[in-house]
Amino acid sequence: MAGADVKAVVRERYGQAASQVGKAGCCGASSTLDGCDPITSNLYDSSQADSLPKEALQASLGCGNPTALAQLTPGETVLDLGSGGGIDVLLSARRVGPTGKAYGLDMTDEMLVLARENQRRAGVNNVEFLKGEIENIPLPDNSVDVVISNCVINLSSEKDRVLHEAFRVLKPGGRLAVSDVVTRGDIPGILRENLELWVGCLAGALDEADYMAKLATAGFATISIEPTRIYRIEDAREFLAGKGIDVDAVAAQVDGRFLSAFIRATKPGGAEAQRCGCCSD
Repeated sequence: MAGADVKAVVRERYGQAASQVGKAGCCGASSTLDGCDPITSNLYDSSQADSLPKEALQASLGCGNPTALAQLTPGETVLDLGSGGGIDVLLSARRVGPTGKAYGLDMTDEMLVLARENQRRAGVNNVEFLKGEIENIPLPDNSVDVVISNCVINLSSEKDRVLHEAFRVLKPGGRLAVSDVVTRGDIPGILRENLELWVGCLAGALDEADYMAKLATAGFATISIEPTRIYRIEDAREFLAGKGIDVDAVAAQVDGRFLSAFIRATKPGGAEAQRCGCCSD
């Protein structure tokens, strides 16, 4: 599958999703690309949802809530890869406070317009939305403390490049804390070949062992994968419906093999490593 084809489909569909924000949907404030699917729904609790413009929640197309699990402290700089309507950026900005900063990076013009409007409505000042691709992050080396992402790395056909870029922009001792879909075991080839399913994070999902190996190759340490949702047969029926796939033929083969997960890793170095280096002199 050509990377350019995947990117074009992702850009088109996410642009359409941004333009649909505000229109009535079956999930109300949890509108998604394809309706009320089991991956993108019910990710944010009421305290988070109520603190932000409803349009930010409507444009949330992720598979988890990285801001709920990432350790963020005041004064830190956070980067969200594939920031969409900006919900995770705005939540992160409030946690790092006025002395910190949150960047959102997205390649889709419509999403960037929506995110900046959501920022204005939320009255959050320590935020900057950047246009660019996650394979080529427009920030300098060693410039952010935390990289987050919400079911976006799966959308790239150049995952090794994305992870190397995340490693590059992190400061020594910085953390990667992303939500993504991973797989366990063999996945039917028809899912891997379906271009439309890349938009929903399924066809591009890595096996969890492969994900950890790619992180290690990029230079990360202390890598862990924590499942947050495991999708069963009935979930599979929902997110495969209307995708040109014989659901009954493959549903049993995907039962329990797709899962949303929280993936953590660190860039070696930082204050602790410097102290250890001094002690060894």
